[in-house]
Amino acid sequence: MCKRQAPFSARAGVRVLKIAVIPSTSNSSNPMNEPLHQFSNVVFKGVDPSEAEKAVIFVHGRGDASDGMQQLAAEVVQEPNVAFAFPRATHHTWYPTSFLQPWQLNQPWLDSALENLHKIVMHFVDAGLKHEQIYLLGFSQGACLSLEYAARNARKYGGIMALSGGLIGPYIEKSHYSGDFSGTSILMGCSDVDFHIPVERVHESAAMLTELGAVVDKRIYPGMGHLINEDELTAVAALING
Repeated sequence: MCKRQAPFSARAGVRVLKIAVIPSTSNSSNPMNEPLHQFSNVVFKGVDPSEAEKAVIFVHGRGDASDGMQQLAAEVVQEPNVAFAFPRATHHTWYPTSFLQPWQLNQPWLDSALENLHKIVMHFVDAGLKHEQIYLLGFSQGACLSLEYAARNARKYGGIMALSGGLIGPYIEKSHYSGDFSGTSILMGCSDVDFHIPVERVHESAAMLTELGAVVDKRIYPGMGHLINEDELTAVAALING
């Protein structure tokens, strides 16, 4: 179980955003049984996608239910004509074990989560938005999932923001990734001592994303821990509202 914390707290005089995270629960392939992730659980807010100038998908981490992401959206998005999607993971987790474990240990949950994210992207595309008008933002497990989806479907997006996350798997498997980001801006922020996300994986992921044609803004924060800080909030707001 996780101890939920107040949305905002002070750390060394800097405002930070803390979002609930729980540890991995099992090494079995499907510890929680059915159902897997459902498109019907996605919370849509903001303007109708057919009238939106852009869409932002906020992907929560383990232990959240999209509530923290909705608070984050209210904090960073100032533009009026934006459609929002807040996917909600079954049992509050997108996949059951660490993102560094062998891929099969997170199946079939990982594939279901990636497919669910693809359905959301296509929901906006079918409504008339272009991929370059769609933004992906994730924290923790949601950051890992957002990066993994984008790298497996590299193309020009509005922007990608991965806060405390990296590409999924025991190592970077280049054969999993294809396409061309065509200069998509990707923000990656993480602590150098994050107990969930090794900083080496952040560096490796950034290198892979750059190889796929992204422009990566990598920000490593000394001694921060597993949370979102003011600098990241500012960078996220600039990317979405720019």
